[in-house]
Amino acid sequence: MNIERFEIIEEPIQIQSIIDKVTRSEAGAVTTFVGTVREWTKGRRTLYLEYQAYKPMAIKMLERIGKEIMEKWNETEVAITHRIGRLTISDVAVVIAVSSPHRKAAYEANEYAIERIKQIVPIWKKEHWEDGETWIGDQLENVNYPNGEPTAVFEEGKR
Repeated sequence: MNIERFEIIEEPIQIQSIIDKVTRSEAGAVTTFVGTVREWTKGRRTLYLEYQAYKPMAIKMLERIGKEIMEKWNETEVAITHRIGRLTISDVAVVIAVSSPHRKAAYEANEYAIERIKQIVPIWKKEHWEDGETWIGDQLENVNYPNGEPTAVFEEGKR
């Protein structure tokens, strides 16, 4: 059975299906991070977001994160799904599920996963507010887009 544990999709994420990918009899803990679209960011009301990704590289980077987690936290399993396209308030943008024999490893690995996604996965976000719209930069919000939108130029650790 081949389970796709790392996905970039355009349809709504089915949270339970991501959890099911890591649920197993050896695991005493399954942690789940569900990232949703919030209405207010830095005092501005968000109407909706648009996510774009360089899918082949994004999936490779999600797989890399999975390998890093399994090396750092022995006996863990991880599944990550990120949604792209137009998302409205409260829509689920990302789901990370981690299983482990013990809860501490599951919690730590899950937090590690979301931080690494923001660091290395080529996914971009455009915020649409009541008074305008803009590409906000990379997910850490420390890369600006001088031409108004992201470009797909990649080097290790840079976008």
